Amino acid sequence: MVSVPHGGELVQLDVVDPSHDAFNGYDKSLMLPVSKETEATVLNIASGILSPLTGFMGEEDCKTVLDSMRLSDDTPWSIPVLLHVASSFTPQVRDEIVLTDEGGSPLANLLIDERFKIDRKEYAEKVYGTSDPAHPGVARIFSSPDSVLAGRIRRFAARPGDPFSDVTLAPRETRVLFGEKSWRTIVAFQTRNPPHLSHEYVQKTALAFADGLFINPVLGKKKVGDFRDEVIVAAYKALIRNYYPQNCCVLSVLHYEMQYAGPREAIMHAIMRKNFGCTHIAIGRDHAGVGSYYRPYAAQEIFKEFPDLGITPLFFREFFYCRKCAGMANEKTCPHGEDDHLTISGTRLRELLDGGESPPKEVMRPEVASVIMSDPDPFVR
Repeated sequence: MVSVPHGGELVQLDVVDPSHDAFNGYDKSLMLPVSKETEATVLNIASGILSPLTGFMGEEDCKTVLDSMRLSDDTPWSIPVLLHVASSFTPQVRDEIVLTDEGGSPLANLLIDERFKIDRKEYAEKVYGTSDPAHPGVARIFSSPDSVLAGRIRRFAARPGDPFSDVTLAPRETRVLFGEKSWRTIVAFQTRNPPHLSHEYVQKTALAFADGLFINPVLGKKKVGDFRDEVIVAAYKALIRNYYPQNCCVLSVLHYEMQYAGPREAIMHAIMRKNFGCTHIAIGRDHAGVGSYYRPYAAQEIFKEFPDLGITPLFFREFFYCRKCAGMANEKTCPHGEDDHLTISGTRLRELLDGGESPPKEVMRPEVASVIMSDPDPFVR
């Protein structure tokens, strides 16, 4: 049976045409252009991916999330969802404003409940465990205004022309789809990269006891050196087409800005996949990490603090190819030394692909490597 939505009810906001009267007649002082990343957050609120949120957090919820990783009603939640605004934007509480995209097209109506300020250093230290500006998440919060608007989103404007519409499903759609497939146990797999063979083995190990697999790649703003969205989607399509039985998995993308918040972000990844209807989520080594800011398995350990999360984590050690075992293994299944293990760092893998050299088949499927190398520029520069 699919999971109960986080907080008990799936949020589904009214979606209307961008030309709707609700977006017309506003004074320019009540129109707020937002970034593509904030646009994605609004979409995720409107579609229920961030249930039970119906808008951007107020000060009380922000404080309890920072301090105890829970909303003020005690619902588990680990990273604040905030709308940062310049101090020069001065609407009043109870005003309704129009959020627009970067091109000026209407995105959503937001009814303002409150305005407050955050301590960005405190935010960084509690969410990311560091205030080092070299951390991409810390750099992001330090570059954001400390002024924040809280409020409920009333309407959302339909977004035309999504290039990934064929692999974009909302929670209400995945829940119906999982039911049609008679899946009772669904494992979510979070990724921001094309699939390595080690990823495939995590997925298939999970699939061995579950009814279905939900592969949910993150699309959106990433750091330099990450793979481009189009490449990630094409690579997963190639893997599924060539190496998965029909009807065992669903591929759907998630428009979301990676926070690189390690343990705290692992909890958010679980909450979002719970809202899609997943009953389990795969959590591997250094999940949502960056650099050496987090212990290798910190993102697994944090789940002990959330017995009421409502989605079951599946913990995996890192897979590698062992020459003596003649197959994929990990430290729990393989007794052999590192000399027998074939592993390639992410940096080295990128160097090979960027140089037009296919990685060993023990590391990446040839069909996946071919898709990546056929793209003239597969990386974020």
